[in-house]
Amino acid sequence: MRRETKYLLFLTVLLVAGLVLFAGCASMTGETAGENIDDNTITAEANAIIIKDPQAHYLKIDVETTQGEVVLTGFVNSRETEDRLVDKIRKIRGVKHVKSLLKIEEKK
Repeated sequence: MRRETKYLLFLTVLLVAGLVLFAGCASMTGETAGENIDDNTITAEANAIIIKDPQAHYLKIDVETTQGEVVLTGFVNSRETEDRLVDKIRKIRGVKHVKSLLKIEEKK
């Protein structure tokens, strides 16, 4: 019985160590795996919206998402384009807020 007890103790210690390591992974970035995936999904969907937009698909627009907060930087050709993009991106599941730092590209 003594050997079985040692084996059970070893398995318990191994399980606890595994749980501690797994929990530590979430604290390294401050995000859980689900939050990171959600932010990446939001960014991908926002980029798809930009690419599909007939007025914005050729413009340089960067999208950053952190915990559901989306920040757009770059250039657009008009305020109408900016407003349309922001409105569509706000509707993406998981988006809490959209901050636009987009600038109007001057026509030459």
